[in-house]
Amino acid sequence: MTKRIVVYRRLPEDLLTQLTRDFHVDDFGHLEDLDDPAFRAALAEAHGLVGAGQPITPTLLDAAPQLEAISSVSVGVDAYPVEELTRRGIQLCNTPDVLTETTADTGFLLIMATARRAVELADFVRRGDWQASLGETHFGSDIHGKTLGMIGMGRIGAAIARRGALGFGMRILYSNASPKPALEEELSAQRRELDALLGEADFVCVTVPLSAETERLIGAREFALMRPSTIFVNIARGKVVDEAALIEALKVGQIRAAGLDVFEREPLPTDSPLPHMANVVALPHIGSATHETRRAMSQRAVDNIRLALSGERPLSPVNEPATAGA
Repeated sequence: MTKRIVVYRRLPEDLLTQLTRDFHVDDFGHLEDLDDPAFRAALAEAHGLVGAGQPITPTLLDAAPQLEAISSVSVGVDAYPVEELTRRGIQLCNTPDVLTETTADTGFLLIMATARRAVELADFVRRGDWQASLGETHFGSDIHGKTLGMIGMGRIGAAIARRGALGFGMRILYSNASPKPALEEELSAQRRELDALLGEADFVCVTVPLSAETERLIGAREFALMRPSTIFVNIARGKVVDEAALIEALKVGQIRAAGLDVFEREPLPTDSPLPHMANVVALPHIGSATHETRRAMSQRAVDNIRLALSGERPLSPVNEPATAGA
């Protein structure tokens, strides 16, 4: 019997062709609603899922009784009930490594753009307001030699820290569940408790995954521990931050600026004040959004599902279900 794969995120045509050589593929690459009747009908016969950006719930899993594996085209897995998948014997895979450097580029872009007020001043020029030499009211902040505080020191956090330490001579502090001795040696990084890091860092950058423990990790109390000169950057998940508290901290000058690639609700609601604040650089979740990286992520997802449904170990397993592929 040929196994069936349901794709619910757009994949390059040649990668879809790769899958169709060994599997029956139902392509819902532009799916916007998981309740779509055609999608649900395909789900009932699916052995594998490939996609991202949609919440996979236990109720949806009930509609897929033959499901053996899910291959997410992402590194974050907060949209998946991992423990439930493990209990059901369903293999979950993701795409780490291939997006690390690109996402770190985005993180450091936000550090630079906020510090030097790049977007604000580009708009200043675009409006035709540049009529004389700039004064202190338009000055930015140096990056080189400053202290970068990383909340989370996984692959992406470490890549951002390397850019800061090796490229800009920044002092690196980090808060992480476990120590990172190799990075401490490589970058002279110093581990701190979160509260201490917040009070000491010139730039605070969040890269932790979203979980029950990290949801709203940064709120009013944490912003109060930062200094008025602190620049805050979030490229993790929007729900790691209490967005209302962030907006208030920016309004009252509790922190200097924020660079954001993620938000509590995405797309960002049109009534959000964040994109209209001069001290905010807001991007539309572009962390891994380059042609090269999205291609690599899709390839990794295809390789993962092929291996998982063939009874082999995928390249990037998230869980270890005892009966996966059985």
